[in-house]
Amino acid sequence: MLHTKTAWLRVAAPVAVLALALTACGGKKDASATQDGRKSNAGADAPKTEKTSAPAVGGERKPGQTGTGRFKEESANITYEVVAQKVHVGTEAEAKKLVSDPKDAKGLVAATAWVKFTNKGGGVVKDMPKVGNETELYGDGRPGALLIGAAEDGPGCEDTIDVENWKAGQSHTICQTYMVPKGTKSVEVHWAGEGQSDSPFVWKFNNAG
Repeated sequence: MLHTKTAWLRVAAPVAVLALALTACGGKKDASATQDGRKSNAGADAPKTEKTSAPAVGGERKPGQTGTGRFKEESANITYEVVAQKVHVGTEAEAKKLVSDPKDAKGLVAATAWVKFTNKGGGVVKDMPKVGNETELYGDGRPGALLIGAAEDGPGCEDTIDVENWKAGQSHTICQTYMVPKGTKSVEVHWAGEGQSDSPFVWKFNNAG
């Protein structure tokens, strides 16, 4: 489930921006953060009469174990099934290439999480889903720093710009990259839906460093 220190991260834009201490302040991620990746096949449309299930309470999940929560997109209030599938941790040398000033990445490495979202009901997400913006990464229990503009171009990552008319029954994998301290041993992937800010879903990936 966990792949460590293999060189694959590339810069999607001329400069990636390190949003230092963003999650530590409890703020939401910049909606302009981009993910560059490959499309995956979407699932078949669900029946129009599909009923939405009640969201589960947040808490710890094993890698690959799903959780369910609601999230308000611009076009609809969607019930999502969410699962953190895997985490990739790069090297300090790679991290320095992802920012304009290599000094900003001193002692840090880039950690990317693959998170699969399935629309379980509530409507159609017309375009540019924001649900992935609620994903946060922690290194050894401490909030990481969002890397805005880094290419999430690992196999299976999708660019939200390309996601349109996301119907019930369809799934998309949205990746997020955060900077965490070099030598981090445990990477946690957090996601919180509506009313879950105090009790997010947490997937813990050990032996990350």
